[in-house]
Formats: sequence, C-alpha cells, structure tokens
Amino acid sequence: MKAGRKRQVLTEKETAIMQMLWDRGPLFVREMVELYPEPKPHFNTVATLVRILEDKGYVGHEKLGNSHRFYAIAQKSDFSRRSLGEVIRDYFNNSYKNAVSALVEDEKISVDELKEIISIIESKQEGKEE
Repeated sequence: MKAGRKRQVLTEKETAIMQMLWDRGPLFVREMVELYPEPKPHFNTVATLVRILEDKGYVGHEKLGNSHRFYAIAQKSDFSRRSLGEVIRDYFNNSYKNAVSALVEDEKISVDELKEIISIIESKQEGKEE
C-alpha cells in the first residue's frame, strides 16, 4: 500500500481480483477474465477494477510489450487480520470472547480445537516469560 494513504475497504468485486492475484500470482486482465465463472464480466469491467486497486495502492503492474501484467502489493495476511478485527468490532462489540462464544454456540468450533487454541496461547505466554 502506498505510504501515507488511509486504508480503504475493498468491495466484493475488488476482493475477487485480489484473491486471484494472491492465489495465482501476476496476471494479465484477460487471464483474470478467464478465471471468472460464467457469466464472465466484460474485459473493461475487470480492467477498471484493477486500475482502482492500483490507485488504492494494493496492486502494481509491469509492462510487457503492449500489455500490463498485474500483481498484488498488499499481502493477504494483512487483509485477513484487518478484516477479522473489523468483524469483531462491528458484530461482536469488539470482544473476541463474544466471537468465540458465537462459534461454540453455532457448533463451528469443537472442544478439541478450543483446547488447541488454549495450548497455542499458553506456549506463546511461556515464551514471553523466558
């Protein structure tokens, strides 16, 4: 992301482009269009989305002949952490405990998974005490 810029939220369509670039690496717009399921968006639509992402500082390009190949500048891990934080803030009253409780109530996380998470937390805390 360009220095000094405020982080911006990605739209669903922008997220789809970023996901392609994270999963596949550098791509030409025509390759992105090919990756879409039917009905495929128009080439110009995808090109516009890519340019918007480039303006936001999330995507860069290299010129190859008369074409541009685009690549992700922003890291997926940065988005996943920030997105999780936004979900926790907006839907769980800024409480990770409430979020985990909701996962337990909806049976989306098992007791064994919770024990594994606790083990990870304990080992990280032990590492800090050393």
